[in-house]
Amino acid sequence: MAKLDVNIAGLSLKNPVLTASGTFGYGLEFADLIDLNRLGGFIVKGTTLLPREGNDYPRMAETPQGMLNCVGLQNKGVEHFATEIYPQLKDLRTNVIVNVSGSDPESYAACAARVDELENIPAIELNISCPNVKAGGMAFGVTPEGAASVVKAVRQAYHKTLIVKLSPNVTNIADIARAVEAEGADSVSLINTLMGMSIDIERRRSRLSIGTGGLSGPAVKPVAVRMVWQVAKAVKIPVIGLGGIMNAADAIEFMMAGATAIEIGTANFIDPTVTMQVIDGMNEWLDAHGVKDIHEIIGVVD
Repeated sequence: MAKLDVNIAGLSLKNPVLTASGTFGYGLEFADLIDLNRLGGFIVKGTTLLPREGNDYPRMAETPQGMLNCVGLQNKGVEHFATEIYPQLKDLRTNVIVNVSGSDPESYAACAARVDELENIPAIELNISCPNVKAGGMAFGVTPEGAASVVKAVRQAYHKTLIVKLSPNVTNIADIARAVEAEGADSVSLINTLMGMSIDIERRRSRLSIGTGGLSGPAVKPVAVRMVWQVAKAVKIPVIGLGGIMNAADAIEFMMAGATAIEIGTANFIDPTVTMQVIDGMNEWLDAHGVKDIHEIIGVVD
């Protein structure tokens, strides 16, 4: 058995396998199917300061080698999470991470501050792909200045491990990564979904209620691996890789590109036990290749 434990800026993971926000609910939905405590950690669904209804249906559509979604961060708000969900998660022997979203730096910071009060939540992941209501709806994460403004506000309110989830819908993702690192991000995770669209030619309209949505699944993996490779070379903080990981080989590819840990997303919808298979498969690959410690393969691709 190879040594699989890794560290994300002081956050100890027993193995590099995390789950991606929005694909794993609150973890509780999977508790009858897998051993949650075997995971390096899991990231709960996007959480905002106040409840959100999300977008109208339809808000999911299958595509070749992937799926589109425009769920719109439907959730009952951070107070509901703190009082109703957290008590069911706090005694798990793994890392429970909250994905935090907002509409302006102040709402991000207030949501993060509430999560900061929860003793057994060791980290948050900031979703900076949200629209900035004060800047005409442009996503925070598409400019270095926008991304930095959110991280700066949250860093002042939040004192544990701060992971920032980067949008791929940008010109130069390395510039965004450097901007959030400069404002105190402890780690970056990437990629969030790529913007896409699918049209029903019989109905002559989009298959999604708001027209466009986020593309995830195997189709995005080559883009994600490239961006992880670029960002890992651009920053000193740990990188978490995600985007189309379906098996252990995919996970290892991301780690060779420079990721210290990985997240599994869309694959959870296809096979809810995939995370266990990836953990076991990584072990098998490392043993078969005489690798004693996972760190030996992190970032080996120049």
